[in-house]
Amino acid sequence: MSTPQVGEQLATTVLRKVIWRLIPFMFLLFILNILDRVNVNFARLQMLDQLHLSEQVFGLGASIFFIGYFVFQVPSNLIMNRIGARQWISGIVVGWGLISCAMMFIRDEWSFYTLRFLLGLAESGFFPGMILYLTYWIPAGERARATACFMSAAASAGLIGGPLSGALMYYLDGVAGMAGWQWMFLLEGLPTVIMGFVVLVWLTDRPEVAGWLTDDERSWLSEQMNREAQQRQQQHGFTLQTTLANGRVWLLTLLYFMLAAAVTGFVIYLPQFVKEKFPDQSLPVIGLLTAIPYLISIVSMILSSAHSDRTGERRLHVAIPSFIAAVGWALGAYFDDRWLVLAALSVAAAGMYSSFGPFWSLPNAFLTGTAAAGGIALINSIGNLGGFVAPIILSEVKAATKSFGGGMLAMSLTMLIACGLALSCQHDRTSEKDGARP
Repeated sequence: MSTPQVGEQLATTVLRKVIWRLIPFMFLLFILNILDRVNVNFARLQMLDQLHLSEQVFGLGASIFFIGYFVFQVPSNLIMNRIGARQWISGIVVGWGLISCAMMFIRDEWSFYTLRFLLGLAESGFFPGMILYLTYWIPAGERARATACFMSAAASAGLIGGPLSGALMYYLDGVAGMAGWQWMFLLEGLPTVIMGFVVLVWLTDRPEVAGWLTDDERSWLSEQMNREAQQRQQQHGFTLQTTLANGRVWLLTLLYFMLAAAVTGFVIYLPQFVKEKFPDQSLPVIGLLTAIPYLISIVSMILSSAHSDRTGERRLHVAIPSFIAAVGWALGAYFDDRWLVLAALSVAAAGMYSSFGPFWSLPNAFLTGTAAAGGIALINSIGNLGGFVAPIILSEVKAATKSFGGGMLAMSLTMLIACGLALSCQHDRTSEKDGARP
């Protein structure tokens, strides 16, 4: 057997081991992350009436999460890059799980605001930490697909969380004197706390210390990732300071702001969209109906990212899905038939979620080391402030017009802007495409 064949076989074996070891576990953590963040959108179906909270209070409370989420991401990634993912991510997961459980104690608008802010603060380091973690383990040419598999958890959380939250609220309402929404927060937060301790056992900081790889496998992966990091550093030469002042990074930040705004608006208000169109259905049925757009999104985002990896192209794999999402949002505002509205929202969801895997390959193509830690956190933290804006827009439009139509059109415009920004991005096609194999 020739040396190139041996190298190819070794690369395939290592990547398979890494993906099966890390991605399913990261996927599960991200499901819990999204579920504990957005289960408030189901709680609102009971909580607002029981606690006498207004639509505007809910919109602000849902948005305040992103203020806390903004605050700590850059420091968190820099700390993780220094001390390692295993201990740092474990603490993050346990922390947000406990705060998610504490949401059951909401009594008024101020306790709602406070706990949502603290939840955002606790969760802030997880997602950018996981994106950075992938750059330690997954070669560039395989990263969009791996990122999409990880990020499909966001859609999977909707697929699982809708039916689960609806059932918990419906069947446990009044048990032991607690409301259904209180049981939901408690029972969906506890598994997160447990998984936080599992992180200490399962995650490995770097390829160099992976006991579950052979010596040859560790050497190949370490050399591959170090070579890619050196190539990016030689080609772009970014430091943390130059990264935070780089126009390309800020363009990606603005693009992610638009994506995050539309996705957050979708996630937070989908149960209410469906409830208004299907007022005759129970909470468990509403939960099942909300799962439909997420199921379609999971399929679309995996297919889109796999095609992006095969071709090495990223920009169009962000721009085209963004345009499709804009069309879906606009049709959702235009249609009256409830099944057509659900179909339109499914199109919007498929477009939005399909853009994420290729998107996160864009900054990873030119950032490395401390620059990657800071740049990824900057993009995610400021970009996610779009999630602060969207619920406020949708709640204010709903309160003023008694309809979500205007808010849906605003989300459509947001995705059109995202499409234009994606087309403006510079793309390192060659380095991405050639990064998977020696």
